[in-house]
Amino acid sequence: MSHHTILRVVAKFLIPPIILYALYVQWHGDYGPGGGFQAGVIFAVAFILYALVFGLDALVRVFPTAVIRILFSLGVLIYAGTGFVAMFFGKNFLDYSYLGHDPVHAQEWGILLVEFGVGLTVATVMIAIFIAFASRIPSISDEEW
Repeated sequence: MSHHTILRVVAKFLIPPIILYALYVQWHGDYGPGGGFQAGVIFAVAFILYALVFGLDALVRVFPTAVIRILFSLGVLIYAGTGFVAMFFGKNFLDYSYLGHDPVHAQEWGILLVEFGVGLTVATVMIAIFIAFASRIPSISDEEW
């Protein structure tokens, strides 16, 4: 696939705005439509596009599977940890009132933490699923294209 120069150049121009848009959806999710799940899927799309254009081996070099496993575990830990810390402070699970000096700020911080955990988990799980499926498909050589 080394002779697909236009695809590689276009992908290099598209991947940064895709990641930037995913960050926008992530941090805008508590004020409007969007949030962790949507941002995680958009973020994963950037890396899946990278793998489709540059190859699965290039993706695994950039984003090793051990790092992926750690990150999706960390995302679940952030989500659940936010709830368990609330229980530690005598509140209900995912009651964010312990996070701020007033309920409005506490809700903002809580939803940001939870949505970040969801986004991290969704993005890394989507990438892991793509790698699992793509690694089982026999490669098509450049001559067949």
